[in-house]
Amino acid sequence: MGDTQGFHANTALPGKDMAYRKVRAGHGGPLHSQDLDSEELQATALELEWDMEKELEEPGLDRFQLEDGGHHPVGNSSSTADLDMEPIQPSVSPHGRFERLQEDPDYVSHFTRPAPKSQRRGTCPLARYLLLGGGLFILGLIIGRYAHQPNNRTPGPPAVTDLYQKILLDINAEGIRAQIRALSAASVEGESSMARYLLHHWTELGLMDVHMANYSVLMSKAGSSPSTITETASAQCFLPNSKPCDSNSRNSRDQLSSYAAYSAVGTLEAEVVDVQYGSMKDLIQARTATNATRRIAVLKLGQAPFLYTLSLLADAGFGGVLPYVDPCDLPDRPALWDEAFGMSLNPGGDPSTPGYPSIAGSYREHRSNLTSLLVQPISASLARQLLSAGAAEKGGACVSINMPVAAERKTISVSIGTHTTYKTVHNVIGYLRGATNPDRYVLVGGRHDGWYEDTGVVEGLGSAAILSQVITALTTRTTKGWRPDRTIVFCSWGGSAFGSIGSFEWAEDNRLVLESNAVAYVSLHSPVRGRAVLHSMASPSLLQLATDIHKKLSMNCTRGASCRSPNVSSVQSPGDVNFFANHLGIPILEFAFQESRTGENTNFLSEAFFPTNSSAVDTLDPFFNLHEIIAKMTGEAILRLSTDPVLPFYPLDIALDVQNKLKDDKLSTNELLAEAASLRESSTFFQSEMMRPANDPKERDPPHVRMLNDVLQRLERSFIIPHSPPGLYRNLLYTLNGHAQFSILQDSQQAQQQGGANSSLSLILNAINSAERLIRSGLDLFENDPNRAN
Repeated sequence: MGDTQGFHANTALPGKDMAYRKVRAGHGGPLHSQDLDSEELQATALELEWDMEKELEEPGLDRFQLEDGGHHPVGNSSSTADLDMEPIQPSVSPHGRFERLQEDPDYVSHFTRPAPKSQRRGTCPLARYLLLGGGLFILGLIIGRYAHQPNNRTPGPPAVTDLYQKILLDINAEGIRAQIRALSAASVEGESSMARYLLHHWTELGLMDVHMANYSVLMSKAGSSPSTITETASAQCFLPNSKPCDSNSRNSRDQLSSYAAYSAVGTLEAEVVDVQYGSMKDLIQARTATNATRRIAVLKLGQAPFLYTLSLLADAGFGGVLPYVDPCDLPDRPALWDEAFGMSLNPGGDPSTPGYPSIAGSYREHRSNLTSLLVQPISASLARQLLSAGAAEKGGACVSINMPVAAERKTISVSIGTHTTYKTVHNVIGYLRGATNPDRYVLVGGRHDGWYEDTGVVEGLGSAAILSQVITALTTRTTKGWRPDRTIVFCSWGGSAFGSIGSFEWAEDNRLVLESNAVAYVSLHSPVRGRAVLHSMASPSLLQLATDIHKKLSMNCTRGASCRSPNVSSVQSPGDVNFFANHLGIPILEFAFQESRTGENTNFLSEAFFPTNSSAVDTLDPFFNLHEIIAKMTGEAILRLSTDPVLPFYPLDIALDVQNKLKDDKLSTNELLAEAASLRESSTFFQSEMMRPANDPKERDPPHVRMLNDVLQRLERSFIIPHSPPGLYRNLLYTLNGHAQFSILQDSQQAQQQGGANSSLSLILNAINSAERLIRSGLDLFENDPNRAN
C-alpha cells in the first residue's frame, strides 16, 4: 500500500489516541513497517516527546482524588460552575495510565528488542543539539525583549474553544428539570404514553431513524389481592409491609405491587429460619440450628445476586423465601424500613422465548413461574417480628436484624396469588450517524418504565430525562456541522424492572449486527439512587476512562482536605447492562450516585423496587445537581468512545485485573498463573512506547487503525464462558463484590465442589489463552518487518 491519507481526527481532539507505529500492507505479501527518514530520528523523536510529557504533567495531579460524598452540594448552588469538565489528556506512559492498578515497580518485561541506534550515538550529535538549543534560547530572549508590550487591561475569562467543553456546557440542571416535567406529564397514561413522547421528542431534536421496537412478552402481574403471611400459633395475618390483613390499605397500589414476579404460586406452611445473607456459611449455620424439613428462609438482600442465592436455598431444601432489606444496609433512608417492595426472578428477556427474540411467528413456551420456591418480599419491620428480633427504636440509629439464639422458632403460612399474562413492551431507538465509521456503534441505554408502571410516578424519569438532555446537547452541535466518528445509538428501554425484557429482546433481535459492530454500552439505568457516594461500574478495559472522568470532579478538592479515591470497580450490576456485558462481551460503563453503604458489600440492593413515593426524584435530588453531574460524566464518556480515533480501551488493565484475581486465590494453579503472566507480557508490549504511533495524523494508516480498534473491541469477548451458575455473569471479568476474585471460583469455594473448581479453572485458562491469541494477532499486525535491516 502506498502513501495514504492520514486518519484526521477532529482538530479539537488532539493527542488522545493510543499510539502504535505506522505500518503498511505489502501487495500480495506480509505486513511491512513504513520506513521513516531514519531510525535515529524516530528514536530521538520518541525520547523527546516522552521527556516533554513528563515535564508537562501537573505535579499535583496524583493528589487529586474524588471529593468526599459529604462535600457534594445538594442545594441549588454553584456546584455546576465548579465542575471542570475539560477533556482528559491521559498520559501515554503505561505507568501513568495504569498507576491506579498498582503495577509492580520493579516489573521488567521479558520482551526484547534491539537497542535503538540512538543509544549508540557519539558525542557529535549531542554537541549539535547543545549548540542548537543555545541558539534558540538566545533568539527567544531577543524576540521576547522587543516583542513585549505593556498591557494594563484585566484579562477576561478564557474563551471556551474545546468541542467537548462546548457540548457539555449545554447539559445543565435546569434542562434536566424541564425534561422531567415533560416526561412526568407524558407518563400519566402509562409506559406506552411515555414511549410515544420520547419517539416524538427525539425526532424533533434531530436524531435519525427514530423508531419504536415493540415486543409482546410474558409478564408476571399481581393478583386481585395482596400476598399474606400468617403466624400459625396466633393466627395473626400480615400484609407484606407488616400491617394487619384487615387494614384499609389492603388493596392499595403499594400493597398489590409488593410481590416477586415469576414466583411460584400457592400456599406453604413451614418453620421460619434466619439465613442472614444466604451465603454458604449462613446456610450451614441455619441447617445446624433446626431439624425441620419444610422451612421458609428469611433472607437479607444485597451481597449477591438474588437469583444466585435463590439457587443455593433451593439446593438446601427450602420451600419458600421472604427477602427483606436490612435497615443498616439503607442507613440514610429510614422511610423505607417499614416498606415492602417488588422484585423480579427473571434472569432476562421474555420467559416464553428464552434465548431468542419475541417476534411474530416465534415459538412460545408459557411459563407461569421461573422457580419452584414461593417468594414474597417483606418489610424489615415484618422480618424483625417473624424472627423475634425485638422492636427498633423510632428515630434512632439502624439496628441490624438477627434472630436471637434462644428465640422460639415460629411457623407461618405464606399465600401468593400472582398470575402471568402477555403484554407489549416498547423500546425507543434513535441514531446519531457517525461520519468516519458509521458501522461502529456506541450504545447508550436508559429506561422509561418502572415497577409501578400503571401510575403517573415512574422510576425511569431520571434516566429518560438525562438521556434526552444528552441528546439535546449533541444534536445542537450536529446542526452546526459536527458529527461523531462512530454512530451513537440511543435506546430507552421498556420492561426493565421485570428482567431487562426490552433490552434483551432488542439485543437478541439484532444480535448478529451487535456482535460485529457494537463498541461499548454506556448505561443510564438508575443514575441517582442515593446522595452519598458517586460510584462507577466499568468493565476492566474501561476502568481507566472511568477513573479519568472521576478525577475531573476532584479539582475543587483542596490539598489539605480529606479526599476519597475514585470509586470505580468491575462489579456485576443489575439492570439493562446484563445482555451487553453478559452475553455479547461489550465493554460497559455506568455512573451513578447511591447510598453510602450500598457500594462494595450491598451493591445488589437495586434489585428491590421500593414504592416511588418514598424515593422520588425530587426527594433525592431536589435541585437536580446530582443528575447534572451524571449527565456530564456520561456525555464525556460518549464523546470519548464515539470520537477518539483509537478506542480508549486498555488491554493491560484486563491483564492486570486477571492477575489480581488469581494472585491470592487458593484454587489457582501454576499453569494458570503462568498464562496470566504471559497475557500481561503481551499486553505490556502491545501498549509499550515501542508500539506507539507517531502523533502526526499523516503517520496514521486508517485501515490499520480500524484493525487495531477491532482487536481492542473484541478483547473482552474472550472471557465469555458457555454457562455459569444462576445469577452470575457469563463474562468472567465481573466480580460479585469489591474483592478481586473470579465469580465462578468463588462459587466453587462456597459449594466446596472439587469437580466444579476444576471445570471453572479450565474455563478461566481457555479465556486467558483466547485473549492472548487476540493480543498477539494485534502484535503481528503492528510488528516491525522482521526482514528490515537494523
